[in-house]
Amino acid sequence: MTAPLLPLVKCVLILDDDGGRVSTKYYDKDSFGTHSVQTDFEDKLWKKTKNINARSEADVVLLEDCVAVFRSGVDIHVYVVGSADENELILTLVLDALYDSLNALLRGQLDKRTLLDNLALVLLAVDELCDGGKILEVDPSAITNRVLMKGATGGPPPMTELTIQQAIATAKEEFIRRMGN
Repeated sequence: MTAPLLPLVKCVLILDDDGGRVSTKYYDKDSFGTHSVQTDFEDKLWKKTKNINARSEADVVLLEDCVAVFRSGVDIHVYVVGSADENELILTLVLDALYDSLNALLRGQLDKRTLLDNLALVLLAVDELCDGGKILEVDPSAITNRVLMKGATGGPPPMTELTIQQAIATAKEEFIRRMGN
């Protein structure tokens, strides 16, 4: 069987130091259709990786018919899982993008409590990273800017994405700024 042309992610998992869920997003409903199958996979993955230190760079494990790349935080572990024939380098690129964007969004505090306190940012970052298993973005700064609803340059969002009141206020500020120069 030939590998698909488009790299796909089966799931993105964030587990705590006990293997419990912090955040999970499953894209492959054929392999992970039920809650019990998902938690069984998470348990097996956790048992296989719990003693591996992956704080500075990603590590790779093969489990069943999946390849998982992961990195560790203070008391969390971030996983990106693909099929066994998926390219580990692409999955690592996706993992690093998520890890670095979360690190930027949470100001370097990648611990369970901070992740749970900012779960909306975590979920938005995962959604900006992948949609339906398809990789959308691997630039951490672009993911961070989209989650924070900033433009690609880190400035205000484009005029087309503003409400009328926001657009008028932005235009007024720009007019005043230019008059001062």
